[in-house]
Amino acid sequence: MATIKTTPIIAASTAPALEVTTVTEVITRLAAWLRRLPPPQERIDRLLAELEERFAGRTERITEDACAEIERVAWPYSRHLLLQYDRDGVGKPDEEDPGWPEPDPEEILPRAAQVRQVSRLDGGACLIRIDGFESLSIAQPYLDAAFALARGATGIVLDLRSNAGGYPETVAYLAGRLLGDKAVPLSEVTYRDRRRQWWTPDLPAGTAVPAGMPVAVLVSGRTFSSGEALAYHLQARGRAAIVGERTPGAADHVTDIRLAATVTGELPCGYCTDSVTGTNWEGRGVAPQVDCAADDAIDAALAHLPVLKRR
Repeated sequence: MATIKTTPIIAASTAPALEVTTVTEVITRLAAWLRRLPPPQERIDRLLAELEERFAGRTERITEDACAEIERVAWPYSRHLLLQYDRDGVGKPDEEDPGWPEPDPEEILPRAAQVRQVSRLDGGACLIRIDGFESLSIAQPYLDAAFALARGATGIVLDLRSNAGGYPETVAYLAGRLLGDKAVPLSEVTYRDRRRQWWTPDLPAGTAVPAGMPVAVLVSGRTFSSGEALAYHLQARGRAAIVGERTPGAADHVTDIRLAATVTGELPCGYCTDSVTGTNWEGRGVAPQVDCAADDAIDAALAHLPVLKRR
């Protein structure tokens, strides 16, 4: 692609008083990280100004409601900025970016790497539902199995309506499965100190879905981050019709930072640029060609697949 902690107050006679973190303190730490992590951008400058104006002098204790308020102020500038509050949280604020933890196979394998459903629909189309993009090193066998079951289908309906995002290498792999066996540039992520290009992989001949097979991608207001990325990249290349609801618009890459014992944040550290459009979906979301309620998206996609096949 895609997180905290206070301790119960103990009597002064048995333990030292715990530090109370205020809203202003969280904003100060958040602002410091926003000046440090992402590459310079006007929207980040505007976000900093908005945060510091809106929350100056807020000396009350940080709470879940206050975290939600900060998120709402931040989202017009960085939709992926998320704060998580845990009143029982412990730990000191981070001074260095710890990065994301290594993926845990014991958590991922029981969920089949979030490949939730593969089934044939009326008319022979294959529905593939993926609710998140786990590390490709673990997810690839499940993704390969899903596409193996799609062989011979009259079309593919890729269901990302509940996809909350994940690893960009998995996005690139899935894009390759649909765009063709030959590697093509997909995106570039700009960080403060470097840039990283993402390409689809070179696949053995005949591995990718045939170019003439129609593809519909289902999205909703819950499709997020790397889930949006895959839909956007396929739409930009004319490979899939997007069906459902406009997505939230989270195109930043993020890292997990503890801001206080009780608060951790997913904070922007880079932004994605599509190799075809030269831009991204930040703040705008992915707009479907077939606009409908998320619950109606499968039926709408099945109605639209024959139109795609005739093109």
